[in-house]
Amino acid sequence: MNLHSLQNVKGARHRKKRLGRGHGSGLGKTSGKGHKGQMARSGHKHKEGFEGGQMPFFRTVPKRGFKNPNKKTYAPVNLTFLETCFEDGSDVSVEAILDAGLANGSHFAGVKILGDGELTKKLNVTADKFSGSARSKIEAAGGTCIELGAEKAEA
Repeated sequence: MNLHSLQNVKGARHRKKRLGRGHGSGLGKTSGKGHKGQMARSGHKHKEGFEGGQMPFFRTVPKRGFKNPNKKTYAPVNLTFLETCFEDGSDVSVEAILDAGLANGSHFAGVKILGDGELTKKLNVTADKFSGSARSKIEAAGGTCIELGAEKAEA
């Protein structure tokens, strides 16, 4: 492959509209702007969502409630997955959970361990949050729960 042999993908480029080139072209005389009016004037620009003076759609839809811009969402991981992915006696950290593919690391503030399923292995789990049932099941199996937020608060 050389620079002179590069080509665009089919459909990536199309011909520009040639305005004002005679009525045979279909875009002659008024150049596709119609007759007179605000939209026909030179230099006319309109905002995104402008509907010609009609009430814009986004203003007709009711807004309800409150969207907290600082909301933290946690990636949920159930005990069932910890049981199947980790060996007995291993240390389970947030990095290990991400490496195992149990949580997607791009859209959350941390990992929360949930108590769905049974746990028979002794695991030392380090995560951002634990549900009450998950904490009790991990400790009943002989493991430990270390909450990352609690570590930061102590330091």
